[in-house]
Amino acid sequence: MADQMIIESSNISDGFFGFLSPSISSAHTSSPTPPNPLLSSKPLRNATPPSPTLSSTPPPIPPHYNHPYMQIYVYDLPSKYNSDWLTNERCSNHLFAAEVAIHRALVSSEVRTLDPWEADFFFVPVYVCCNFSTVNGFPAIGHARPLLGSVVELVSSEMPFWNRSQGTDHVFVASHDYGACFHAMEDVAIADGIPELLKKSIILQTFGVKYKHRCQEVENVLIPPYISPLKLQSTLGEVVGATANERDIWVFFRGKMEVNPKNISGRFYSKRVRTDIWRKFNDNPKFYLKRHRFEGYQSEIARSVFCLCPLGWAPWSPRLVESVALGCVPVIIADGIRLPFPTTIRWSEISLTVSESDVGNLDDILEHVAATNLSTIQRNLRDPMKTRALMFNDQLQRGDATWQVLNALSQMLHRSHSYKRRSRSSSQ
Repeated sequence: MADQMIIESSNISDGFFGFLSPSISSAHTSSPTPPNPLLSSKPLRNATPPSPTLSSTPPPIPPHYNHPYMQIYVYDLPSKYNSDWLTNERCSNHLFAAEVAIHRALVSSEVRTLDPWEADFFFVPVYVCCNFSTVNGFPAIGHARPLLGSVVELVSSEMPFWNRSQGTDHVFVASHDYGACFHAMEDVAIADGIPELLKKSIILQTFGVKYKHRCQEVENVLIPPYISPLKLQSTLGEVVGATANERDIWVFFRGKMEVNPKNISGRFYSKRVRTDIWRKFNDNPKFYLKRHRFEGYQSEIARSVFCLCPLGWAPWSPRLVESVALGCVPVIIADGIRLPFPTTIRWSEISLTVSESDVGNLDDILEHVAATNLSTIQRNLRDPMKTRALMFNDQLQRGDATWQVLNALSQMLHRSHSYKRRSRSSSQ
């Protein structure tokens, strides 16, 4: 799977959302199917109070958000689909926890409508990455397909909206390695493909590549992995003054690096990229390479000039978000990777991309950057909008990752039954 690092502490961050202000309309009087109490819109169970944010001043409203009155209906599903999983606090804190954070943000936001007949989109909050294996501690997602099949059967039988559109205006989160293919090994993920019942819906997923791939053959919005805003705030507080103007680590990487990679299912971990990095640069004093986990690794990122972000099983990595947030230049080593929110974040201005075949030349490549445009990249990294766009908060904030998702959904309003109805009415 995408290499996991230790991520602890609460994922709750406060904020406000003062731009979107749709009215909450009453129940549709001519509704052919009365709302089912089981699926009524109520606040998320076990909600927790807000806590500090990375920045007290939200960035300007993105100019490309063209539909400020878009409305989303959030299904209130039986607790077995979501809140029951929160008994394990890791569920809302690990790198796949965007499924929880987006749910919480939408429930408490003004973009939410309590009237499904007025909704443009329907959010289906199913947590599929919270079933942690007792063997290795990683998310076990073998239950994902039957769980999603069960929830689609429920919403399609109890309310008319899924059948009305065949799910094209319904939104799911698939934050695991290969998105809605729901498997950590690429060959199996490709063989299994995306479940038929999800192929017409919209998937919010961390997996994305620029080439044809079966696991992204669905309408999708690429999202970043989850990193706790509170944990980052704590790290920034610890390093203020100590490393603000001095980064004593030239090149940093901490994570799984196999000296002799094992061939599993015909694939080498990280396509042997991490092994090659270790073999070539372990003895180079400019490279700070560590193979073991360390709870305070974010403080090491904050001390570093360049942070390596190589692929694991999947191409994406939580290091990308942490590096941007802590001012370390991300060095992306994952051929063909597609990065989140490119209309907001010009990745070429804040990161470096090195091909997998060129990892043996990392020292020369980074020395060249240092001699040419490093200061420009570092200056671009200090723009708070970049960090805000990659962070999920439990309460929606202008410019944050959930806001960026709404931006993307606003470009898909042609899928909205309500939007088509309003357009027809306004043209008459």
